[in-house]
Amino acid sequence: MNLYFDFNATTPLRAVAREAWLRANEAHWHNPSSLYQKAAEAKQVLELAREELGDVLGCEPERIVFTGSATESNNALFAQLSEKLSKDKRVLSSSIEHPSVREPLQRWFAKRVTLVRTTKSGEMDLEDLATQLARNNVALVTAMAANNECGLLHPWRAFAERCHEAGVMFHTDAAQWIGKEPGDEMGASDFITGCAHKFGGPKGVGFLVLRDEREVLSHLRGGPQEQGRRAGTENLPGVVAMVAALREAIAERETAACRQAALRDEFEKTMRAQFPELRIIGEGAERLWNTSMFVLPQGDNRKWLARLSQRGVAVSTGSACSAGHDGSSVVLEALGATPEEMRRVIRVSGGWGSGEGEWTALAEAFGEVGKDLGVGG
Repeated sequence: MNLYFDFNATTPLRAVAREAWLRANEAHWHNPSSLYQKAAEAKQVLELAREELGDVLGCEPERIVFTGSATESNNALFAQLSEKLSKDKRVLSSSIEHPSVREPLQRWFAKRVTLVRTTKSGEMDLEDLATQLARNNVALVTAMAANNECGLLHPWRAFAERCHEAGVMFHTDAAQWIGKEPGDEMGASDFITGCAHKFGGPKGVGFLVLRDEREVLSHLRGGPQEQGRRAGTENLPGVVAMVAALREAIAERETAACRQAALRDEFEKTMRAQFPELRIIGEGAERLWNTSMFVLPQGDNRKWLARLSQRGVAVSTGSACSAGHDGSSVVLEALGATPEEMRRVIRVSGGWGSGEGEWTALAEAFGEVGKDLGVGG
């Protein structure tokens, strides 16, 4: 058995992305910053990819900076804003953000970060956001578009509107949203971050959308690449492969969303029949169509993962960037779960083409492991 259900951590490379990467390496391996004809051709390919990504996100291509990852993008953005913003300005965030947002926020803004209250379903509370915007001297709000752990979809459009009404900049970490949900309105956000390997592109390439083309970054010093905003020779093959993967993910999205959501729901129904006390996080709320996060009635999740892994099943305990830490789920912590409950959480995240047989086999594997561990109905 070989079942992979950890797509929210990373995805296998799509064939179209691999082909695009190979073609770019063969035909456009020249440095886009050089002045001869072949270099100019490479530069043109890079800019065409930037334009296509801009179309997908609904933003001007000049706002896009290609980076090495969403983590780099988040760090670069917060580092730059910390230099520009007045020291008395505050930043609003939530307790459910990804570590690549939480950690650099603490590094660059420290005690200037205020956490907006989280609702019972696990999202940033819109009313408390409005209250904080009116009460505090706020310069920036950052809120993820889709949660990487439980898959909860956040009303980022409403967040952006509230922020702009208050004259405050808005950033969204869209790593889990892009490729799974419609992204053509995301350009309404001031800043957007994402990466390729969440939708079938290669690792080591991401992007940062800035408020406008005049924004300047200074986290990497050196040459004038990316309009002087990120030094270092651009990863042209990676960028081309990222855009090719995103193109295919978008083409499959509508069909995949409908089919996978139905398969996910049937999986949860089977799991509840096997484990009557199972608690599904975000049940009834709008979630990513591929994601199911639940608290098992008994047993340490690491034991479950070990037994499942022996059967060739790959799932997780939550964010891969927090793996190995007891009670790593920030979502459950925000919802008031106990440390003991957090040690029983499992996240399952399928892919665009996960088949009915795979979802069925996954539920069966949980049932088998449950019997081994003496858990179940």
